[in-house]
Amino acid sequence: MGSMQRTIDWADGAVVIIDQTALPREFRLLRLETVDELISAIQRLAVRGAPALGAAGALGVALSALRHGGDVGAVEADAERVARARPTAVNLGWGVRRALAKLPGGPESVLAEAKAVLDEDERTNRQASANAAELILARCPRRPLRLLTHCNAGRLATVGWGTALGVVWHLHEAGQIEYVLADETRPLLQGSRLTAWELAEAGVPYRVLPDSAAASAIARGMVDCVVVGADRIAANGDVANKIGTYPLALAADRHGVPFVVVAPQSTVDAELPDGAGIVLEERADAEVTSAGGTPVAPAGAKAFNPAFDVTPAELVLAVVTEHGRFP
Repeated sequence: MGSMQRTIDWADGAVVIIDQTALPREFRLLRLETVDELISAIQRLAVRGAPALGAAGALGVALSALRHGGDVGAVEADAERVARARPTAVNLGWGVRRALAKLPGGPESVLAEAKAVLDEDERTNRQASANAAELILARCPRRPLRLLTHCNAGRLATVGWGTALGVVWHLHEAGQIEYVLADETRPLLQGSRLTAWELAEAGVPYRVLPDSAAASAIARGMVDCVVVGADRIAANGDVANKIGTYPLALAADRHGVPFVVVAPQSTVDAELPDGAGIVLEERADAEVTSAGGTPVAPAGAKAFNPAFDVTPAELVLAVVTEHGRFP
């Protein structure tokens, strides 16, 4: 897994990303040479996932610093625009601030810090997912395991390894996976498009299911553990993740199935007391009222289209980071 193309990287003066809007039909790399191009890629989800957005934030500041040189005001203005590109994922602002702190040392210092974020990401997520795999093996006696996941928390959501799917890579290598159930994750299908693609690439047995079938799969005893990533974790352990995560936690709690969240420590917002303060991004009506450009609702139909929901800490068995189980 670690030797594959990075989801986001720096090459020859530009940010290079895997275009996640093209998968699974086409594996395509995009070269982003300006801050505006990077912001557009973030907003249209060509690059997405909390850890990958942290890297994007840092690289966005590097792009600006290299372009504007000693113009601190211009770089700070660009950094603010990058940080605001998506409001829910805390890692985006974290990456921006981390790179911006190196601005007094000059553009090359900013770029070096952004590259350090890239290099640290895989190590961090390998450790977090290894910690979670150990916890799940201790908690779930059945072997091999049947896991359920939501959205995409694999290498495409990070620089190069994954959080929730990182658990799958560890357990699969150990021969401890029977199958993974991947929610399709409406309306943009990150589960069926991205998670299923990653599982197929890795040779992991999997099935895609409608989001609305997940509770039934849990109730029918088809799931040993639910494992997901996170976009922001409040100080009390409340978890913001892709819309549809909260219903999974409710169903898992009802049927006594462990619900585990895997994320790097940078996803924890220690200044946020609980999930009530998390800003939940709402996206365009057209993502719900059309599919692949084809209308699936009457003309003019409005939609309720939040990108994320908040799962209360009491429904979560454990939040696991590279430092272990979050207290």
